Amino acid sequence: MKYRITTANGGDNLWKHATLNSTGHSGGSVTGTTITPATDGTGAFIYRSADGTGTFSITGAQLRWNYGANSIADNATVDVQVFAIEMVYVPQGNFIVGTTGNENGVFTAANDVSNPRTPFTITSTAPTLQGNNSSSSSTRLSSSGSFGSFDLTGTTTASLASGFPTGYAGFYCQKYEITQQQYVDFLNTLTRAQQNSRTETSLAEGTTSVTNRYVMSFSSTLKNRNGIRCDAVIHTSDPITFYCDLDGDGTGGESNDGQWIAFNYLSWMDGAAYLDWSGLRPMTELEFEKACRGTAAPLANEYAWGNTTAIVAINITNPGAANETTSTSGANAVFNNETNVQGPMRVGVFAKTSTTRAQSGASYYGIMELSGNLWERTVTVGNATGRTFTGVHGNGTLNTNGHADVTTWPGLTGDGVTDATGSGLRGGSFTNYSWDLRASDRVNADNPDAGRFSDGGFRGVRLVP
Repeated sequence: MKYRITTANGGDNLWKHATLNSTGHSGGSVTGTTITPATDGTGAFIYRSADGTGTFSITGAQLRWNYGANSIADNATVDVQVFAIEMVYVPQGNFIVGTTGNENGVFTAANDVSNPRTPFTITSTAPTLQGNNSSSSSTRLSSSGSFGSFDLTGTTTASLASGFPTGYAGFYCQKYEITQQQYVDFLNTLTRAQQNSRTETSLAEGTTSVTNRYVMSFSSTLKNRNGIRCDAVIHTSDPITFYCDLDGDGTGGESNDGQWIAFNYLSWMDGAAYLDWSGLRPMTELEFEKACRGTAAPLANEYAWGNTTAIVAINITNPGAANETTSTSGANAVFNNETNVQGPMRVGVFAKTSTTRAQSGASYYGIMELSGNLWERTVTVGNATGRTFTGVHGNGTLNTNGHADVTTWPGLTGDGVTDATGSGLRGGSFTNYSWDLRASDRVNADNPDAGRFSDGGFRGVRLVP
């Protein structure tokens, strides 16, 4: 929840993060609604009180704002925005990383240097990491392969920081990759200086004319289906209003403007800022594998949907609409840089009322597009910087330059998260071949690419309160 005090009331008219109360929330008109606030007041989880299926809709839900904690006077006039992000619960428990297949950099027992590899079980005790060597220990975690291997040689060991999220503890994961409308909503609550940091086109104060109006791809024309845009003429210093305009007609927010398309051209720094603003945090690559596989036994070379069959979408129908889909029979993933796709598709695009897990491209828990569409940016265990991550959540506030500024997040410098050291990529994208989509493939797991590229996405997580 974001708020701003109106200027007429002596406020600064800047959007800030609201602190929710620890009690006093109401589920509204639907019996069986539970609202659990985050312990730090940055948000709340709203969900069914009992098992159920189908759409979960509530009317009249109420969140109690502890506005005193935000130093708001009783008689202040405020504007309020409430944002909802669909999350999936991943419960606490043991799980297995790695497979017996030939994935790049696959997780394995540290002493296993031959094929087939030996998958590794993550338990309540954080694993010690070790170089992949025949003299290493079978009870320590390593990686095998020419690409994505750990930065440990011989029998060298390394530990994860206290609090590093190994995936054993329960967490909530965004069901979908961040969408273009979600990023627009984020941009539209920032100051001008913050907006300038979170877009590729230069929009610094003093700029009044914009040529490259597709601000994430720094282009005057649509590229790779990223339709986030601003006007050609903007105020010299006020915050800019952004909108989705996939069809390029100059009118944003129409029914075919791509609001539901996964958001690409997203750097590590952009994604970290969005998660800090949301009260979420980055996902570790161990959590990524649990989100894919759950508690199931690993299958060699499997995708996030639990088998080895990937059928590529070769076209798009109803482009940019809420019902965007493909006419490709049996398609369950976006990959291979198909000529008639050339970008990410709508989140959840393959899921229909009659589809199975594999047909919809869903993970064990129903999390969508963990294989394909866009790369998932995760915290790596493959290098020393990533291993210092302690899982601290965002607090809803960015620094004045628009950067995340959370302790131990990869890329944190004196001015916030300004590079990508300690991060990596998992799950493949629309530009990749099928083997990069495999759930245990770590070809880019420790690749700290800081750029805004056409196939980079993001999603966040948060520990169960």
